[in-house]
Amino acid sequence: MPRFRPNVAAMEAYQPGEQPPAGAKVIKLNTNECPYPPSPKVAEAIRAELDAGAAPGDRLRLYSDPGATALRQAAAEAYGFPVECVLHGNGSDELLAMLMRAFVGEGESIAYAMPTYVLYETLANAQAAKIVTFDYGRDFALPQGLFGCDAKIVFVASPNSPSGTLYAKAELERLARSLPNGVLVIDEAYVAFAESDAMELAKKLPNVVVLRTFSKSHSLAGMRLGLLFGPKDLVAGLWKVKDSYNLDRLAIAAGAASLRDPNWTAANVAKVRATRARLSKELAALGLDVLPSQANFVFARMKDAATAEGAYRFLKAQGILVRYFPAPRLRLQDGLRVSVGTDAEIDALLAKLKEYLARG
Repeated sequence: MPRFRPNVAAMEAYQPGEQPPAGAKVIKLNTNECPYPPSPKVAEAIRAELDAGAAPGDRLRLYSDPGATALRQAAAEAYGFPVECVLHGNGSDELLAMLMRAFVGEGESIAYAMPTYVLYETLANAQAAKIVTFDYGRDFALPQGLFGCDAKIVFVASPNSPSGTLYAKAELERLARSLPNGVLVIDEAYVAFAESDAMELAKKLPNVVVLRTFSKSHSLAGMRLGLLFGPKDLVAGLWKVKDSYNLDRLAIAAGAASLRDPNWTAANVAKVRATRARLSKELAALGLDVLPSQANFVFARMKDAATAEGAYRFLKAQGILVRYFPAPRLRLQDGLRVSVGTDAEIDALLAKLKEYLARG
């Protein structure tokens, strides 16, 4: 029997949110997808790609553009970056893996505050890296221990998951300038739903990269698309560890088309933000402690862990999926993370949650 490297054998795999089987009749509020469809221009671009060539789908026999030029050019235009300062990934998750491969050797350290996106831990364990964590307080302010630490990479999700906390650009700049040898990775997967962003720091500072995803505001979670923005030399180095053809030609066409229809994305974002405000207000009215969120989800604490786990199981039995985090190290057992769905989906959630809480 072949043996895995010791760190791989000892680690746990990343556990994504539950994905119901195709055709299941559930209200899915557990993985932070957008509840509204992508721009119609996305489907048009995919059809055009499939129809090009001698026969339908003919171009699928050819490799995709390894540089994803159409996508990166659209991103450069949309965000005001030189195209050489933009890198593409199979979701922002692949970009996180590239960063780990490029900067962190076995035994070298990464740092982040907890609780946050648990994939950072998985990627570090796969690399046999040392993980240095600092606990968030109940207000989820950046822990002072991150500042000046000697990690090769410091990860900050802004807005953070699962809290929805946004970090001010000035605070993130102060953090980046405090790192003697490290790269600050600002993971802005949810920032389209927030009041501000830190994209400017990827232009301004030599040790900052900003990640974006198409899975949330662009409604393209199924296409697996992500972007990284950063200094030219840093991005050039990351190309060395990128898989040759990491995006397929349909994904490239879809992402470029979505970027070129910002009004559609903005309209979806506005609907999500409005529903988020109502959801937060209604959950608070039910007696839950709702964290202020700048993302497309809210985290709500209940009176204790047993109540929260019971609510999760009750809602699931009613065909409503939300996210529950049972791991003690995350310190989230007393709450639920609820993705913002359509107004009808949120109405159903609130009705069932009220029924559960009425049982005492």
